[in-house]
Amino acid sequence: MNNRVAAALAGLALLSACGERTAEKEAADFVFTNAAVYTANEEQPWAEAVAIKGDEIVYVGNAAGAEALVGASTIRSDVRGQLLLPGFIDSHVHPVAGGAYATALSLDTSGSVEDWVAAIADYAAENKDAPVLFGYGFLATTFGPVGPTRQLIDDIVPNRPVLIMDEGFHAAWANTAALEALNITQDTPDPVPGFSYYKRDADGDATGYLLEGTAGMAMDGLDVITEEIVVEGLGIVLDIMNAYGVTAAFDAGVIGYEHIAASVLKRTEENDDLTVRLVGSYRPRGPEDAGDAVDNVLQWGRMIRGERYRYNVLKIMDDGTVEGRTAAMFEDYQGEPGNSGETVFTQEEMTSMVVGAAGNNVDVHIHALGERAIHEALNAIEAARQTAPESSTRYAICHIQVITDEDLPRFSELDVIAQGTPLWASYDTYGKQFVSDDQFRRFWRFKSLKDLGVRLSFGSDFPASGAGTLGLSPVVQIEIGHTRQNPGEPEAPIQPRETERLDVESLVRGFTINAAYQMHMEDEIGSIEVGKKADLVILDENIFEIDAYDIHKAEVVLTMMDGDIVYKPAAE
Repeated sequence: MNNRVAAALAGLALLSACGERTAEKEAADFVFTNAAVYTANEEQPWAEAVAIKGDEIVYVGNAAGAEALVGASTIRSDVRGQLLLPGFIDSHVHPVAGGAYATALSLDTSGSVEDWVAAIADYAAENKDAPVLFGYGFLATTFGPVGPTRQLIDDIVPNRPVLIMDEGFHAAWANTAALEALNITQDTPDPVPGFSYYKRDADGDATGYLLEGTAGMAMDGLDVITEEIVVEGLGIVLDIMNAYGVTAAFDAGVIGYEHIAASVLKRTEENDDLTVRLVGSYRPRGPEDAGDAVDNVLQWGRMIRGERYRYNVLKIMDDGTVEGRTAAMFEDYQGEPGNSGETVFTQEEMTSMVVGAAGNNVDVHIHALGERAIHEALNAIEAARQTAPESSTRYAICHIQVITDEDLPRFSELDVIAQGTPLWASYDTYGKQFVSDDQFRRFWRFKSLKDLGVRLSFGSDFPASGAGTLGLSPVVQIEIGHTRQNPGEPEAPIQPRETERLDVESLVRGFTINAAYQMHMEDEIGSIEVGKKADLVILDENIFEIDAYDIHKAEVVLTMMDGDIVYKPAAE
């Protein structure tokens, strides 16, 4: 072989080696093929293959295109026709606050009073050394008009304080030992009469039923939660969210844990346990904080942030709940003349905060269940739109239980995100007794809002969902939002109006791209597109095609966040 031929062959070998290295360098880390890929991208709604490299999506399309990205180290997965979706996003949840309750007693919300008393007794027996017994989950309406009483717990736990939060975390049930430890007497004033107060009997003694702010004050007074408990519990909650396919969430308030939130989140991320990316919020406690609300949220935005979390949204809680008869309405609650609920803030205070947020490009998330609270929230947003028309602020009103006909189109006109919890849209037997027939027919108007072009986002409100950790499942919520019935029960009563049933695709979008928009992250997550974060979930059933009453049975077979597998069920 002459020198010229040898040199040519050596050059070809070198080029070949370089080509192999280049191909391997460009190869994907994961390739998913033979999938039913719903992308949530309107320009390419469906695909059959997805490729991932690092923490990004690098290909969405057909199998041939994905195969071209397969290298020696690529992990290939034949999805076998299963449904591949963007990672679910919970647009209203309390993961930090929920972490505080992850190891507490969890009552079955649908149980009876007798069931709850028995559960408290069992919990007390299992935790003999605990100085305070703490739990959550009761439904106040199950007790009737009087509500829960301390004597029910006194009979089983007379010597240790017991404090049980309700399913919505707007009220608490305490025994006599807890009231004594808190020094609650006949002379203890109600913080906000008619809204945040201690329910009393005919003699003026506290019954053990604590509503709104008094419940939180009791938790603080009894020191039932420590930072260690919250760090441990947050890890548990995030693992459960991953198991349900959730990869991102909006934290709608670290209620009661503001003083440790920064530390808890920092520690969780340092422990590599933050497997759900978070956008969070600052919540003013009441009128006394209204003047400083915008400055405080700006400070939180600077201080509470990490690689996967930032807390820079203003959350305003403006009323209570229908079952607590504290949601602000335009008419009195049935059987309670003079009580139409209360707003936490005056219209002037609400408007001032929202306009101030708009002036600083701060996103706003307003808790409003009752029709009057929703109306006043829309008024404040309208003022902000007029005052700061160029603001990048995004506005969401959450829970939206009772909306007037007149206010429905204002959501569209003012470009307001309607945030809801489909789980609650099954037949509300308990809520029905407190409202008029007309109001009951105006519950959860998801389809009407969608038809008006309103962007809908959905979330669990865990741990206030009333369904324990099952409430964290987007799949369960999607079925209920679609049927307005209990999951798996085609004969169950339908929550009026039946015409408010929402299609599956709109519900999926509410848990993906629309939720990402609410969080100001639609350019990064929420859909399966090249260049976006590799947040994916695979379900074993195609919820777009199966029977509506089987949707809740669909199981997560894989959850990926930032290109890492954060959940995969154990092999049987």
